[in-house]
Amino acid sequence: MLLHVCCGPCAVFPLSRLREQGWAPYGYFFNPNIHPYTEYLRRRDTLADYARERDWPVIFAEEYPLEEYFRRVVYREKERCRFCYVLRLRRAARVAKKGQFEAFSTTLLVSPFQKHELVREAGEAAAIEYGIPFYYADFRRGFREGVNRFRELGMYRQQYCGCVFSERERFGRRKKKE
Repeated sequence: MLLHVCCGPCAVFPLSRLREQGWAPYGYFFNPNIHPYTEYLRRRDTLADYARERDWPVIFAEEYPLEEYFRRVVYREKERCRFCYVLRLRRAARVAKKGQFEAFSTTLLVSPFQKHELVREAGEAAAIEYGIPFYYADFRRGFREGVNRFRELGMYRQQYCGCVFSERERFGRRKKKE
C-alpha cells in the first residue's frame, strides 16, 4: 500500500494500524499546499526522521508545485479543501499505480480537523481514475493515541493544516481573542 502522508504526527496511528493489519505500507509525501516553504521543509524533515526511526520507506516527491496548488484554489477559497485533497490524492493514486502498489490511502483520514467525507470522495474518485483501490479507513478514533505517541517522541507538530488560508484562520482567531 502507498500511504499519502500529510505530516509525521498524522502518520503515527495509521502506520501502526496498517502494520497491525498486515500491510507493509510505503509513505508518500506530496503536499504543495504547505506554506511557507520553511514550514514545508520542517514537516518533511520531521517525517523523514520518524520514518528512519520506524524503518519505514517513504517516497518524497521531488517537486513542490506551489503554482499548481494556487491555480486550483484561487477564487475558490471556500472550496479549497476539495481542490487540495483532489490534487494530492490524484498524485498519490498515480504514483501507487505506477509503483504497482495494491492500494493507496492517506493520513488525512486521521484528523478530526479535516473534511473527512471530502477526503474519502477525493480518494475514491482518484481510485476510479487511475484504476487502483482506495483503502478507506476512519482513523480518527486513533487520533488521541497518535497525539500522545508523537508527544512522547518529541515530534514537531504544526498548528494548522498547511495552507496559508488555514494559517490565517488559525492564528486570526487567536488575535481576535486577544
